[in-house]
Formats: sequence, structure tokens, C-alpha cells
Amino acid sequence: MYFLYNILIFITRFFLQIIALFNKKIKLFVDGRKITFSKLKKNISKNDEVIWFHCASLGEFEQGRPIIEKLKKENPTKKLVLTFFSPSGYEVRKNYEVADVVCYLPLDTQSNAKKFLDIVHPTLVVFVKYEFWPNILKELKKREIKTILVSGIFRKNQAFFKWYGGWMRKILQVFNHFFVQDEYSEKLLKSIGFSNVTVSGDTRFDRVFEITKQNNELQFIKQFKNNTYTLVAGSTWKEDEKILVEYINNSASEKEKFIIAPHNINTKDIEELKASISKKVILFSNKNGEKFQGFQVFIIDTVGILTKIYSYADIAYVGGGFTKTGVHNVLEPATFGVPILIGPNYHKFNEAIELVKIDACFSVNNSKKLSVLLKKLFQSEERREEAGNKALNYVIEKTGATTKILYYIRK
Repeated sequence: MYFLYNILIFITRFFLQIIALFNKKIKLFVDGRKITFSKLKKNISKNDEVIWFHCASLGEFEQGRPIIEKLKKENPTKKLVLTFFSPSGYEVRKNYEVADVVCYLPLDTQSNAKKFLDIVHPTLVVFVKYEFWPNILKELKKREIKTILVSGIFRKNQAFFKWYGGWMRKILQVFNHFFVQDEYSEKLLKSIGFSNVTVSGDTRFDRVFEITKQNNELQFIKQFKNNTYTLVAGSTWKEDEKILVEYINNSASEKEKFIIAPHNINTKDIEELKASISKKVILFSNKNGEKFQGFQVFIIDTVGILTKIYSYADIAYVGGGFTKTGVHNVLEPATFGVPILIGPNYHKFNEAIELVKIDACFSVNNSKKLSVLLKKLFQSEERREEAGNKALNYVIEKTGATTKILYYIRK
């Protein structure tokens, strides 16, 4: 199986070079890796003490971020290397100021694994949530480099727990400790002989709760809201926007305002969204010089400010729940004590499931149900406060994973 895996990696590399000619994201994936080793050599010397964090993408980065920032603050002289697998993580965080080097993880060939670790020579390696690359893990084991997994989550359908997964189970031996999100993950690991497991929870809760302590003020959002009841719809897809627009056009009163931050912000989609709304609409890209008086809908055609915008919400709608991939991050509005609405596809996300169970989050599967629920929440401040408090308390009760992990690392 290990032999077949290495053949597959080489085949994958060949086809990625071809696909990159026609696909922008794959081109970033391929081209970004061409400078990984030169970038590392330029910034890492043989005498440096290095901590290496690996994240698959942006979501995993947010999970690792509380640990990264506290470790760097406590160890300012140590170099911190942050790697990503996906362009959606690297391209957004390639200038992350806390890390000394941010780069793509090289493809998992035997030669790349050896070359990468020769240059980086980390004293501690932290993998966030998942991504188990056999050649890299095998080389870490060979060099006896301390390696941990944080915010890990395991499922029964993974290869580790199948009859054919012996070679994958073997590579897990590299980990000195597993910090997992739930007891089910702990149970699965123990079923294949790993007892070095701690149920620490998910570091994302620490991250989102810390957000409430920062300055979240956005003067232009404050001016648009103008102390008016406001729904913030974040990371919306066309399926989400269709039912939201139906409510805005046909059911919303003049006392309701709407801020929509679409997942895709290409000009064509933004213009189509704007044209579909019968109420007065302003775009973020056109806000300069405009007075917000009279506008009822604000479309955010930029990235990076949604979290701050949630702090102004009376109610939040989180998109993605009508797509195959599922609902986006419900914790960001939850940490501000905001009641949340989502689409029906949320069952792969524990936090969404749990928030729905405690009536802090409400799932809708069509425009009619959305309209009924929005009207009820608009008319009842008491109901909004009750749901919002449940959301905030849920986040607070789940914090603490970062402290447990840092205690282990410090020891």
C-alpha cells in the first residue's frame, strides 16, 4: 500500500501540471510550491529553533491560530513556520505577521519530505485537525521529532479503522499526543491501540471568543445600521440569496435592514444579486461619498470584515446550508450572542447540530419557513435575546482547549 501510495503521488503531480494550465486554483497550488524550498532556505538557518504548524486550509488555520499566537508570544526567539495545503488558506494568510515563514507544504514525496525537514529541522510539529501525509510523518518518526495533533476529529469511515488500514495506523505512531474534539474520536483511537489521547475540545471556540475582545467597530456599518433592526447574512450562496431576496422583496418591513456578504464576490454575481432586490441597495465598493440614508440593503463585495459585521447583527443568517458542502461558520455570530438561521445541510458540523438542539440556531428548508421565522424573531426582542444568550453561553462553555494544549507543550 505504501508503494502504491508513492506511485499515486507521482501520477498526481504529473496531472496537476497539466490541469494547472486550465484551472486558476490548481495553478496557484502548483506555482506556489515552486518557491517553497527557496523561501524556507532564505528565512531558516541551521541554528534556529523552529516550531512548525501545518493547516490544510483557512478553517484549520483559525483553529490553530490561538495556539500559534500564544506560543510565539511566549517564545519570541523561536522561528515559526506555517504551511498550508490549499490555496484558499495560503493566499489569504501568506502575509500573516506572527509566522516567520508562511508557505505551501510540498507534495508528499519521499524526497520532498526529507528536503523539507532538512531545511526546517523543527523541534516541535503541530498538525491541526487532520491531514496525515505518510512520507512526511514517516520521516518525522525516523528523526524522532516531537509531533502532536490538535483539534483532531476522527470518523469511523477513515482508513485507520478499516481492515486495510494497517499501514495508515502505523503512521499515526509518529504522534506523541492527540488532542481531539470529542469523546467519539478518543474512543476510535483507543480502539486501534492509542491511549495518548486527550479530549480537549475545539480551539475554534477559543479563537471566536477572543474575537469579542478585539475592536470590532466599523463606522460605515454603524452608520448604515443607524440603530435599526438588522439581519446580517454571511457567506451566502445563490441558493441562500434566492430565499433571502424573496423575503426582502415581499415581506420585509421598512423597519428592517439587511447586510449580505456573499461567499463569491465576482462582479457578475454581485450585480445579479443587486438587480434582484427591489429595495434600495448600496455596495461596499460604491460606499465612498454616499450617505446611507434611505438604503435598506448593504451588499459587502469584499472579504475579511464579516466577523466584525456580525457584531452589529440583531439576527444572523449563515450561508452554505443549501449546498452540498454544507453550512459555513456558525460560531462567529454565536460568539456575539446573535440568534442564527441556516439552511438544511448542517449535519456534518457538530457546533451547528448542538446550536440547533438548544434553540440558538434555526434551520429552514424553504422561503416560506424562512419568512415565518424571520417575522417571529423580528416581532419578539425577548425571543431574540433568549436565543442569542444560548448561543453565547454555548461558546463560552466550550472554551479552554488552547490552555490544555499549551500546558502539554510547556511541559
